[in-house]
Amino acid sequence: MKQPEPVQVIKQRRDAALEDLVAEIPYIGFLGVGFERRGDELTATLPYSKHLVGNPILPALHGGAVGAFLEISAQIELAWQIYWPQFESGATGPKVIPKTIDFTIDYLRSGLPRDAYARAVVNRSGRRYASVHVEAWQDNRTKLFAQATGHFLMPQPED
Repeated sequence: MKQPEPVQVIKQRRDAALEDLVAEIPYIGFLGVGFERRGDELTATLPYSKHLVGNPILPALHGGAVGAFLEISAQIELAWQIYWPQFESGATGPKVIPKTIDFTIDYLRSGLPRDAYARAVVNRSGRRYASVHVEAWQDNRTKLFAQATGHFLMPQPED
């Protein structure tokens, strides 16, 4: 009879799987985005860095960096929902990131020169298409500074 894995081993295995998935997008490393997993929920973190400032007079985070952060958060959340069941079942194969169809960003206020956080929620995930909503905040989870909705082309199994 197979002994159950200790909780710490399972956590390490899941964290390693998430790291492998994140490594599929090199731009994540350039921005310095990290992901923290709590149960089935992912929180993305964009650590503040001077190279992310778009307007040094305010100063405010560059809109492109904020947009990329939101899109990355949505893609990783969606990819994690695809990849995790495969990983748990022992299946191996390439980790495929869903392709962006469109991505609409609402800049609600200036991103201040400090760390930012984001969470994505998959609203719909079908065989061909998925819809994801992302919210980003800095100091207070209830005071969003940006949000976005994206539509993604789901990876198709190879014929």
